[in-house]
Formats: sequence, structure tokens, C-alpha cells
Amino acid sequence: MKSVTLPSGEKVPALGMGTWNMGDSRADRAEEIETLRLGLDLGLKLIDTAEMYGEGKSEEMVGEAIAGRRDEVFLVSKVYPHNASRKGVAAACERSLKRLRTDRLDLYLLHWRGGVPFAETIDAFESLRKAGKIRHFGVSNLDLDDMQEWLSTAGGAAAATNQLLYNLTRRGIEWNLLPWMREHRIPVMAYSPIEQAKLVRNSKLTDFAKRHGMTPAQAALAWLLAKDDVIAIPKTARRERVRENAGALEHQLSPEQIVELDRLFPAPKKSVPLEML
Repeated sequence: MKSVTLPSGEKVPALGMGTWNMGDSRADRAEEIETLRLGLDLGLKLIDTAEMYGEGKSEEMVGEAIAGRRDEVFLVSKVYPHNASRKGVAAACERSLKRLRTDRLDLYLLHWRGGVPFAETIDAFESLRKAGKIRHFGVSNLDLDDMQEWLSTAGGAAAATNQLLYNLTRRGIEWNLLPWMREHRIPVMAYSPIEQAKLVRNSKLTDFAKRHGMTPAQAALAWLLAKDDVIAIPKTARRERVRENAGALEHQLSPEQIVELDRLFPAPKKSVPLEML
């Protein structure tokens, strides 16, 4: 498994599993759980979830999936912005821990910016870290100006990552946010790396993948995995798809292949607003 180094020096898997929209359906629950367990077997040992996903149902499903295997997992969850106060973060974290059936999170993120001052959220995260409830903290969906403010706030330099929408068709962060994060050695955690499966039907990518002996999903993931500071967290609820995703690790793109994908899916030529799903 390729790894990405966090600012703390800890290495985490470069390819993990997302869980957005998982846990909502009782009919799908068994397959979702088996998919996550298979993903762990395949080395995808980073799992991302959030209290927002199904209002806790995703966390409950993840907790069931990792039962007996907690120590294998780098476990990530996120707090709602309206819960990001000192008291709110503490209470939200306890609820997440209970649903996940664990005593700690490896990484806890502010899901997006809300009305609570960053200083208060960071203070709450630091308290959780000192109490052993979380090991690292970071942010999600913060653009450059927000990231600059976060890092200039006391304690903010401990941010482990910024989780962002990033894939072949969503390259706006490359204009200024990604270079700034690289300067500060903060990795990106890329959500929706296959654009909610839309990329698997993209004719340009399907043609590229066919010519180079991989599937479109594997090509999209391999493009992200070629970057040393990007963690990709594709979501799938099917075992055959998680096998396919893990197979992206077997396709290390050549410089020529990367140039071709950059030509097929060019980055914006000007600054664009931060995209979110």
C-alpha cells in the first residue's frame, strides 16, 4: 500500500474508503459491511465517515464493520459546523465514538466552515486530543482564505489534512489552494475521486482506460495516487467495486500517461470558487 505522510510524520494509506450514503438502507447493510471488511483485507485501512452521513447511521454501520478489527483501521469522522463549539464538539465526539464502538478517532475533521470561530473549534479539538479521544484533527471543504485563517489561529498549525472534492473533472484547487497546502505540507484527502461514478461513463476516460489496460475507475484513482500528498477515499457499497478500486494500486501511471490525462482533463486556467458536494 502506498502511504501519505501527515504533518505529524505518521504515515497513512493513500487509498481508503468513503462511506457517504452508506448505512441508510437496512436491505443494503450486510453488503456494505462485507464491502468494508473486504476493503480492509485488501489493505484499504483508512475509513472516512461523518456524523452527518445518515445522521449517524453511517458511523453505526462502520462500527459494526470494524468490530474486532479496530486497531487495523485509521478511522476518520467529521463534526457538523453547528456542533463545532467547545461543548458541542465534545458532545458530538462522544456520540460518534459510541456509534463507532471505539474509544478514539484517529482523525477528527470540521466538516465545513460554520459560524463558530476557528479558535473555539481548535481549542475543543485540542482538549479531545489531550483526553485521548482523538489522535489528530483537521478540516474539510476549506478554501485558501479559510485555510490561511485556520493556520494563523493558535493551534491551527496542527491540521493534519483538508478533505476536498478533487478528481479529474474537479481540479480547481490546483490554482492556488493545493500549492499553498503543499508549501505547508498539509495533504489533501480527496473525496468523490470518481465523481460519484460519473467518471466511469466518461468517454474520454473509458477510451484512455481501455488503451492502457485498466478500468476507468482505476485510471481516475491512479491519477490521484500518482501524487505524493493526496489520499483518495472512493466510496462503494459493493464488494466487486472495492476489489476494482484496490486494483488501482497495481497501475502506476507513467509520466506520459499523466500528461495524456492532464490534456484530456485540463485544470482551470483561472481561479474558481471551491467546489463542494
